[in-house]
Amino acid sequence: MIQSILLNGNIITLDNARPRASAAAISYGRLAAVGNDVEIARLAVPGATTVDLDGKTVLPGLADAHLHWQAQAESMRAVSVFDLASKAAALDRVHIRAQQTPAGEWITGQGWAQDLWDDRAFPTCGDLDAVAPNNPVYLSAKSGHAAWVNSRALALAGITDSSPDPEGGEILRDEQGAATGILLETAMQLVSERVPAPNPDQLADMMQAAQAHALRRGLTMIHDFDDPSCLVALQILRERGDLSLRVVKQINQRWLDAALDTGLRRGFGDDSLRIGALKLFADGALGPKTALMFEPYAGEAWNTGLAVVEKEAMVDYVCRASASGLPSSIHAIGDKAVRDVLDVFAIARAQEAARGEARSSRRHRIEHVQLIHPEDAHRLAQLDVIASMQPIHATSDMLTADRYWGERTKWSYNPRLQLDHGARIAFGSDAPVEPLDPLLGIHAAVARQRNGEPAGGWHPEARVSLGEALLGYTQGPAYAAEMEDRLGMLSAGYLADLIVLDRDITRVPVDEIPSLRVLGTMVGGEWRYRDFD
Repeated sequence: MIQSILLNGNIITLDNARPRASAAAISYGRLAAVGNDVEIARLAVPGATTVDLDGKTVLPGLADAHLHWQAQAESMRAVSVFDLASKAAALDRVHIRAQQTPAGEWITGQGWAQDLWDDRAFPTCGDLDAVAPNNPVYLSAKSGHAAWVNSRALALAGITDSSPDPEGGEILRDEQGAATGILLETAMQLVSERVPAPNPDQLADMMQAAQAHALRRGLTMIHDFDDPSCLVALQILRERGDLSLRVVKQINQRWLDAALDTGLRRGFGDDSLRIGALKLFADGALGPKTALMFEPYAGEAWNTGLAVVEKEAMVDYVCRASASGLPSSIHAIGDKAVRDVLDVFAIARAQEAARGEARSSRRHRIEHVQLIHPEDAHRLAQLDVIASMQPIHATSDMLTADRYWGERTKWSYNPRLQLDHGARIAFGSDAPVEPLDPLLGIHAAVARQRNGEPAGGWHPEARVSLGEALLGYTQGPAYAAEMEDRLGMLSAGYLADLIVLDRDITRVPVDEIPSLRVLGTMVGGEWRYRDFD
């Protein structure tokens, strides 16, 4: 039975068989038909709801193929120190929160980036001690790969000047060997695990607020990379009847054995909440200079980054997961890390072929692919590995990348390169590292500019077309989720996930894409957000 009808719209279907339409009929959460107004109006039955779109533009629902949902939800209540031009500005915000927080309670926040500051030097625990002497403080960097903590936090974690560095991490120390308050990679966990976590119901409440934000930005599906506590809260949200986004949940390294013991395989769950892939970290990030490189960072001849999980260990994890029905998603930012991961996937692909398994049954991914060696540029396509990339990282990181990577940046943040070689692309935001807003990502992909700079775009040869960007936020994530037969386009039989925009994204100037308004978001045939008559 037809339950609702959309008429008089400008529907961009992303279906090559019918790229544009004006109307659609919806039945039991799926599109029953897509066509012109006359064709669809004939399908109306008593009781069906009719919506006059009045010429508004409709797109398939947008997906974010890489974010940290629990961190996004928590960040909306934490101290934001994103995009501040000085350390003093960040300290001012911490000081304001400290005045509002009882002594002894934790203060948390995210977003500092020392490369935005004049001296570009890492801050210290003493800086935080001066503005929050009575509270332990934990601030994660914008990259998510470094933390800035105060002396109280170090003490509560038992970190002293003589504490050893954990495997895959580093406690930064000054020339006298004293811990500075900066923790890199796995060393962050020494303090983060001491921060009191919200209980599952509290976290579900936070997620509900984050979900409302995501829906207003046109998102209908997310791929999450946070811990099992995130999955617990998502299940509570669904039990309440409040989960409106589709969620693909990855399994992080430390919980792989538990997942395999329970027999979890990819796709376990349903179209609302399902298991995706194993998640590993091959290296760190650009900001803290922990991304694993072939050649040193400019000005630091001793520094080629960090391997968070060694190559041999990755082989073990990936091959065990694959044999048990799970693909892998591996974070790799530096060119050495990307090559190591490609080598790991080559071994896994050989084992899968020996078992007679189709490549499409293990949709492996490299997360970020921020810098690739030119000799490896073709290998993702060759191995049928998805390039899970975040276009907004290019415009956010370009100055830092130029500073530390120099001429190597021509091979960085480059989805055009992967598309030209035939690799599959899935786009995301890495929120809360970057804003949870796919329109900003689309603009970054096609313009490679921030605030109109640089003219012509940063490494403009890496730009993609608007059509390719839209596919990266729709069909790419759908394929990565093994849902391409029901998501990613507006066609009969597909899930009725769509968004309504105030203008035609294909006809506005590129620099106006970030200002487009999402007027409505439908998931499964239900309006989850609507701001038009």
